[in-house]
Amino acid sequence: MNERKTNLKLGLAGLGAIGLPIARRIDAGAIPGISLVAVSVRDEAKARKAMAGFRAQPQLTGLAALSEVADVIVEGIPSKHFLDVAEPAVARGRIFLPLSVGALIDHMHLIDRAAETGARIIVPTGALLGLDAVRATAEGKIASATITTRKPPAGLAGAPLLVARGLSVDGLKEPLRVFAGSAREAIAGFPANVNVAVALSLAGIGPDRTQIEIWADPGVTRNTHTVTVKSDSSDLTMTIENTTDTENPRTGRITALSALAALRRLVSPLVVGS
Repeated sequence: MNERKTNLKLGLAGLGAIGLPIARRIDAGAIPGISLVAVSVRDEAKARKAMAGFRAQPQLTGLAALSEVADVIVEGIPSKHFLDVAEPAVARGRIFLPLSVGALIDHMHLIDRAAETGARIIVPTGALLGLDAVRATAEGKIASATITTRKPPAGLAGAPLLVARGLSVDGLKEPLRVFAGSAREAIAGFPANVNVAVALSLAGIGPDRTQIEIWADPGVTRNTHTVTVKSDSSDLTMTIENTTDTENPRTGRITALSALAALRRLVSPLVVGS
């Protein structure tokens, strides 16, 4: 008999715009069968203050130590620290949910390693939509996949590619296309901004064939992504407008909710969507 495990222990890498909402919901019992046992943060005093009212206080650990105590690890930290949490989680055969999915395409050896250890790498949909439909079309033949991202200029300010080119988006009066190219190229230049493009590419035809345009647009107040996929089974056109976090305009509020939905999927007796 195949028994579904419903007493999963959760570890969070990061307690910011993504991690804190997840921590609050899990502590409040929003997903029966999952409990928060550990958190890894840079500022422990700030974390303790943020979790002061929690019903059960998780332990504070280093990134590598999360996989020693947790069955499931959700990563929501700057991509430069990605391997510090990803490699131990995969090595120990844990369920790993990366939100800095852009970092994954530079470390695809983790997938082969997961096959050896029994780990699972589950990429939440994040701030995008329709990845179930894209995965379905990928079972056939996809001819093209593109994504156009429009963000308020503040959401792109400081991106490495803009800094390298000396390109400022301050004070824009009209939309400015700041990038056009592949998802692989985009995530290198905008590591905190276009994880959605990498998620789309992994669901479909890969980071080199998936194309993206990035616009700094003073006329939008939300991070907006339009996906177009053409395939032998169907043509898809999908647009999502995400409300951003007030403290971190690079992050859509739906990102944390997407991670929660992915966690619920692990323990739910009913799963909707392929």
